[in-house]
Amino acid sequence: MGTTDVSRLPAQDRLTANERLPAKERLPAQEGLTAQERLTGALIDAGHRLTEPRRQVAGLVAAHTGHFTAADLVADAARLRPQIGRATIFRALELFTELGVVERLDLPAGDHAYVRCDPVHHHHVVCASCGRSVEVDDSGVAAVTADIARRTGYRIEAHRLELYGICPACAGAGR
Repeated sequence: MGTTDVSRLPAQDRLTANERLPAKERLPAQEGLTAQERLTGALIDAGHRLTEPRRQVAGLVAAHTGHFTAADLVADAARLRPQIGRATIFRALELFTELGVVERLDLPAGDHAYVRCDPVHHHHVVCASCGRSVEVDDSGVAAVTADIARRTGYRIEAHRLELYGICPACAGAGR
């Protein structure tokens, strides 16, 4: 599962879920911040210590623009920063997930991966061929969820939607 050069994506695919929200609902602007600064900023904002190993894991995560696995990060660390242990990577990934700046994806084959994202409610469309992931806004899912709650009597507290398919680039390449 590799990385994607985001500068080659169409502009609408580079927008985050936060950028797609109406202006009055957006989180405070983080323009000009790198992906690593957004990850480390989330740690600091939540009151966690920004240790050097966490900063390094944030750098490993930030290097991926598509989905990645914990094993990908372990391999990256072994290649680039051998002083980061496997347990440190897993703990940092769990913490980033709790903070909402990384999200776990359950892949069609039963494996799971992670993707960087904004800490606003959104869903993902994931290419089953190359792993490219695009954040999409609610797109009416809230209405469906409310209808299900009404029909079942459940108080729906959370939901997650992941869509899988073949992205335009892979479809054009015949994958």
